[in-house]
Amino acid sequence: MAIKVIIGSDHRGLSIKAALKEFVQGLGMVVEDAGPFTDGSADYPEFAAKVARAVSSGACDRGMLICGSGIGMSMTANKFKGIRAALCHDGQTAKMCRLHNDANVLVMGESVGIELACQMARIWLETPFEGGRHQQRLDMIAAIEKENFK
Repeated sequence: MAIKVIIGSDHRGLSIKAALKEFVQGLGMVVEDAGPFTDGSADYPEFAAKVARAVSSGACDRGMLICGSGIGMSMTANKFKGIRAALCHDGQTAKMCRLHNDANVLVMGESVGIELACQMARIWLETPFEGGRHQQRLDMIAAIEKENFK
C-alpha cells in the first residue's frame, strides 16, 4: 500500500505546496492537499491543524507543512497527540529528524525554495527511523505528552 502524505500551507507556501504535491505523487505516494487553494491571505493554524489531525488520527502516514518561516506551523502541529513535527532547513536536518526523532510531519519555511524543498522531501520520505537508543528518547517524549495532555 502506498504511503499517504497530506500537505498544507498558508498563502506564502502555496507555490512550494503545489510543487511538493506533484513531486511526492511522482514518487508513487498518495497525496492529500489540505489547502489553501487560493493565494488570498490564509491563517496557518487552520492548515497546520488539518495536517496534524490527519496524521495524529492515522488517516495519513505523514504530513508536510509550509509557511513563511515554518515556526508557526511547527508550533501548531506539535499541539496534537503523537505529532513530531520538525522544522527543517536543509537535507541534513530533514535526514536527522527522521533518523533520530521519527518525525512524522516535515515543516519548512518558504524561503527554502522549490528545489531544496523537493530535495528535503525526498530525503525525509526515504530516511527510516534508526530506532535503538533513539526509541528510548521517543518513549520519554510520549510519556511527557501523555502526562501533559490528560
